[in-house]
Amino acid sequence: MNDWQKDLTEMLETFVNQVEEFFLDVAQDMTEAMSEFVEFSEEVSVQINTTFVDEVEEYLTHLVSPVLEAYFGIGGAIDEVTQPITRTVEPMLTQHSACVGCRHFHGQYYGESFLVCGMHPYGMGEGVETCPDKEAVDWGLFRFDDREEW
Repeated sequence: MNDWQKDLTEMLETFVNQVEEFFLDVAQDMTEAMSEFVEFSEEVSVQINTTFVDEVEEYLTHLVSPVLEAYFGIGGAIDEVTQPITRTVEPMLTQHSACVGCRHFHGQYYGESFLVCGMHPYGMGEGVETCPDKEAVDWGLFRFDDREEW
């Protein structure tokens, strides 16, 4: 082989090695840059999510709280207003005929136990049609004028 061919071959090998080194360096630098970019974007994402979630949660709380308070407040008011009606009608449904129209009737379940009233927690015995402790429900809440009769 001639010297100029040998020199050309060495020069091409050197050039190829330098180009390969260059691309390896560029690839390594790009990998490091991408890793840093991914870390930065993860931090930004976490920060945005945290801020966004907190703000949305606060906003929804301000929107939903009054609605829930109104809803549960109405439920309590309805229970309070209908209490004389339910305490008069429910004894018929629960087979406590002696309790119909009595203001002491409670008629609520506590677990599996049914509390009929404060005077007779288990109700009057079967076949008893009148209760010695019965007090009529005061329907005065629903009167629209001063007349005694309805």
